[in-house]
Amino acid sequence: MSYQLYRNTTLGNCLQETLDELIQSQQISPQLAIRVLLEFDKAINHALSQRVRNRVTFKGDLNTYRFCDNVWTLVLKKAEFNDCLTKIKVDKVKIVACDGQSGNPKDH
Repeated sequence: MSYQLYRNTTLGNCLQETLDELIQSQQISPQLAIRVLLEFDKAINHALSQRVRNRVTFKGDLNTYRFCDNVWTLVLKKAEFNDCLTKIKVDKVKIVACDGQSGNPKDH
């Protein structure tokens, strides 16, 4: 099972809107739309785990944290993110982190 976090990205939202339009115009079935979204979940998780090699460090004041169902949720205040070129400061940020190695080996 792949994480569905990326459905809330610009790309994921556009895909869902397009699928909804296709369903409304009866060009595809709702079952096919679900299969497309599941394939999107697998593909985006695989692509990000294999192709992205950038590293970012961050620090800030930990406001709240939670670990549930193998997913970390952190809320930081006065956070600072650094990569090799850029430093970004924000007042508050929510980070959701999932184990990229867990999940069904068939999905990878």
